[in-house]
Amino acid sequence: MSQMTQRLLVVGGNGFIGRHVVEHAIGLDWHVSSLNLSIPQGLKNDTRVNYIAADVTSKSKLMKAMEGASYDYVVNCSGYIDHSLFSNGGRKVFDAHFLGVMNLVEALNNHQLKAFVNIGSSDEYGNISAPQSETQREASISPYSMGKVAASHFLQMLHRTEDFPAITLRLFLTYGPGQDQQRFFPQVIKGCLEGSSFATSAGEQLRDFCYIQDTVNAIFSSFSSYSALGEVINIASGKPVSVRHMIETVVELIGDGKPQFGKIAYRVGENMELYADVSKARKLLGWEPKVSLEDGLSKTIKWVDESL
Repeated sequence: MSQMTQRLLVVGGNGFIGRHVVEHAIGLDWHVSSLNLSIPQGLKNDTRVNYIAADVTSKSKLMKAMEGASYDYVVNCSGYIDHSLFSNGGRKVFDAHFLGVMNLVEALNNHQLKAFVNIGSSDEYGNISAPQSETQREASISPYSMGKVAASHFLQMLHRTEDFPAITLRLFLTYGPGQDQQRFFPQVIKGCLEGSSFATSAGEQLRDFCYIQDTVNAIFSSFSSYSALGEVINIASGKPVSVRHMIETVVELIGDGKPQFGKIAYRVGENMELYADVSKARKLLGWEPKVSLEDGLSKTIKWVDESL
């Protein structure tokens, strides 16, 4: 594909994954727009990016903000992780991840659109057995995961009935430089860099950690895969790693830190084995994760250290 003329919209382009997608597209000399709740200020405002401000849950405001715009590719990274119960604000979370997708579809000029990549979540699988595969029926355990599942099925329906070029990439635990420092990885790294004691669970959970650049490469690989249209595809390392091993690796790489394993209880209903079957990504996208956990952690540690 010609890289000089591609027009990309990243919804949630100010977020962790969105920022990396934007940077990668800029490196390819693409024309990049970033849609967020507000226009970033100061150093966060990149003159190479066309910023758009709108709330995706407001159809009228979104349509007005995107009026006349046309894109070759859209990556929807909007939304936020929130495991609130439906009775405790969960409706707002559901709307952000499902209603927002419907509004985006209606606001887009679909005649020019080659691919709409929606970012899904491993949480859609709930507590079903590992390795989680796209052929398994999802088992939502929160309005957040239900909103993601609803969006996945909505986009597949649109592809079947109206040939809408949707692809859902179901991400497992993506990590790396630029992640919110209140998230799990940066907090563990910060505790070790400061040589402090910090409470954790016993760490027996098996998880699937995927470095941010591998995730970004999967997103861009999906743009040129006709066979990926209409599909849900796991994006992960495909390798189960215990949370305890991950924390101990950070301690070893930094040479400090005192994790207090078992001081925090597991979440109620927590899936103890959440790791992906990534054979579909290999087949349809020709994609393989390339960054090892040790290399990814080293890069992330360097970023956190420089940010302190």
